[in-house]
Amino acid sequence: MRVAQHAFPGNDDAAPVDMLAALFEARGWPFETLSPEELSGEIQGSWTKYQMRAIWRAEDKVLQLLCLPDIRVADDKLTGAYELLALVNEQMWLGHFDVWSTGNVLVYRNGAMLGSGGMMGLDQAQAMVETAVEECDRFYPAFQFVLWGDKAPRDALDSALVDAAGEA
Repeated sequence: MRVAQHAFPGNDDAAPVDMLAALFEARGWPFETLSPEELSGEIQGSWTKYQMRAIWRAEDKVLQLLCLPDIRVADDKLTGAYELLALVNEQMWLGHFDVWSTGNVLVYRNGAMLGSGGMMGLDQAQAMVETAVEECDRFYPAFQFVLWGDKAPRDALDSALVDAAGEA
């Protein structure tokens, strides 16, 4: 679902956290602006609610978007999870999945360089958020199959992609 340009006063670019806050507000998604450089929110995906975090580094003009599908990887499942991560990341054009070493939390990460002005447009904000949710939804079943269904990583990915292709 796209948010119309007229939903934003002036239709201008804005500071990245401000633009994302406006997008979350327009969509009715709960969020909190933690600082001028950080936003935290929640989005309902197809499988679960995703914790979304945006972190702006003004000195580098880089916005990092993190999407956490609330999956923790048990120590005894790390090998399978890392194998699946490698297979999943081969399928990705934008962003990547990782397991944070602190807490073994699955995370989708994507970054955007915003140029010398450091401003973000509505289309770019929507694309980043929608891509994060779509990728988490697309691969969520594969992680479930490996972590809770004891499937082999390749079989889990194949099953998840076939299931996703069947949803129209």
